[in-house]
Amino acid sequence: MDKIIIEGGRRLKGEVRISGAKNAALPILVSSLLADGVNTYSNVPDLKDIQSIKLLLTHLGAKIVSADSIVRIDAGGLCNYEAPYDLVRKMRASILVLGPLVARLKKAKVSLPGGCAIGERPINLHLRGLEQLGAKIELKHGYVEVSADGLKGDDIFFDVPTVTGTENIMMAAVLAEGTTVLRNAAREPEIVALADALKKMGAEIHGAGTSVITISGVNELHPISNEIIPDRIEAGTFMVAAALTQGDLTLTNCEPDHLKAFIHKLTLTGTKVHHVDKQCIRVIGPDEIKSVDVKTLPYPGFPTDMQAQFTVLMSVAKGLSIISESIFENRFIHVSELKRMGADITISGNSAMIKGVSKLSGAPVMATDLRASACLILAGLVAQGTTTINRVYHLDRGYEAIEKKFTQVGALIKRVNG
Repeated sequence: MDKIIIEGGRRLKGEVRISGAKNAALPILVSSLLADGVNTYSNVPDLKDIQSIKLLLTHLGAKIVSADSIVRIDAGGLCNYEAPYDLVRKMRASILVLGPLVARLKKAKVSLPGGCAIGERPINLHLRGLEQLGAKIELKHGYVEVSADGLKGDDIFFDVPTVTGTENIMMAAVLAEGTTVLRNAAREPEIVALADALKKMGAEIHGAGTSVITISGVNELHPISNEIIPDRIEAGTFMVAAALTQGDLTLTNCEPDHLKAFIHKLTLTGTKVHHVDKQCIRVIGPDEIKSVDVKTLPYPGFPTDMQAQFTVLMSVAKGLSIISESIFENRFIHVSELKRMGADITISGNSAMIKGVSKLSGAPVMATDLRASACLILAGLVAQGTTTINRVYHLDRGYEAIEKKFTQVGALIKRVNG
């Protein structure tokens, strides 16, 4: 199994191109199931999760051709309605095929999904929404079986904002009869990106990016060409890297407007963030990092996917800070590994109290999930000595060539086998 080895203490300087957003690419690639013909997607990141979703779409009958960051998908041969356990178990986003399959084939059989071990993320909101659209739901032997003679629009309220739930029901509703209204919908940029792609295909959607989304069903959709938006979490990760190392990084192909809450907190630490143009920012780390309290919230609040990275930043900040996690209940697993590196962090319920230390020390550590893996890389970059990160396969699910990008801006980082 691969490891990443880092010699810390290097100042990062240079330019990093941010890849396409995994969390936008996955539902948009799945939306190709809703139309016959060849859909062409650009700026698609080369990630394990993208490979997994392509395997699943191929299993369902789609034909896929990929070259560099271009993916072409023809779902005209869609014929299989079952997403088996072996293809679904590694990635939670596989559940996104549920809505399109029911919309196109009137039935679906999808294994309950896997993914990172960061807490319970039940799909009951997905299933309740499909039931309101007229689908029949059965849970059998670890599978969700859904059937519908025809979906009909309805007024659907989500108990809590759910990103994949909003995406799933939105994709089902675009081909349903009548009007569907999603209330308390997720507002993330990835929701807007999916809605924009569906509208290009001929769907009628209003309100994406707000808590109320209205979908007027149409009879059919057509294939499109579409570019995947930049990955805001990858951008945020490199911004923290600049702050940690007193670095000077210019990030291109990014979307600063998608990170307003995060950038606000980052600037309070003393980090300078300059907007070079609409898709380019320059980040300069401070001589002394100031402590800042953070609470994760649904978008447009501070993203839960940046909590682990910000925890590293606060571990070497001057003073005391409190980070509260309101989205996932098990998302402080990385703290035990940071403490092995000398961080002074106390967990109480869903909050971490962090007393900044003057330095972290390199150590062997274990990655437990995707964002924890990124946080340990950040810790290794600023730590004194050598840090060895084990079980880094999580990284390949969400960060494209991250060690190569860090090498290009001055980090001493390498991946080794075994």
